[in-house]
Amino acid sequence: MSGQAIPFGAANIDTDVIIPARFLKTITRAGLGKGAFAVLRENPDNVFDAHAGAPILIAGNNFGCGSSREHAPWALADLGIRVVISPGFADIFAGNAFKNGLLLVTLPQEAVDRLLDVARDGQPITVDLENQVVTTPFQDRFEFAMDPFRKQCLVSGQDEIGLTLGMASAIAAHEARLAAERPWIAGAAG
Repeated sequence: MSGQAIPFGAANIDTDVIIPARFLKTITRAGLGKGAFAVLRENPDNVFDAHAGAPILIAGNNFGCGSSREHAPWALADLGIRVVISPGFADIFAGNAFKNGLLLVTLPQEAVDRLLDVARDGQPITVDLENQVVTTPFQDRFEFAMDPFRKQCLVSGQDEIGLTLGMASAIAAHEARLAAERPWIAGAAG
């Protein structure tokens, strides 16, 4: 992913700031982007509207704290954000983001500060998940760690259910073998 980044940088942004509760009265994900950061976007000089369409958000530490609402990554995705870079993420938000295909990149504060400067200058940032590195046109290079399973899911565009369904024939073979070896487990004993 390469493109402009939203130089947000604020720490301890909770899910109610990401998507206020008043926008949660819908049964669809579509349109949640209009409520993303609604309170902050009331300011006409906000970074979100100034960088509309940017696929990368640079945030401060503890991003996504607060409630466990899955609407937060939905709203970010509907806003066009595909990657969030931060020194740290709340655990529940990180899980929800992963399950919804949103890449979270954890970097040291110094690296995040440098990326904020690059984004404020309007320069693009590149996030290479395959090689686990964030780069800038100024030869900055920041490597990041990624759980191999989550990386595989994000690179392939699959969630845990998709990966499981991809193993349907292996699962069926295992179940057939289990039924033959231990029929009482499959309910065939009688």
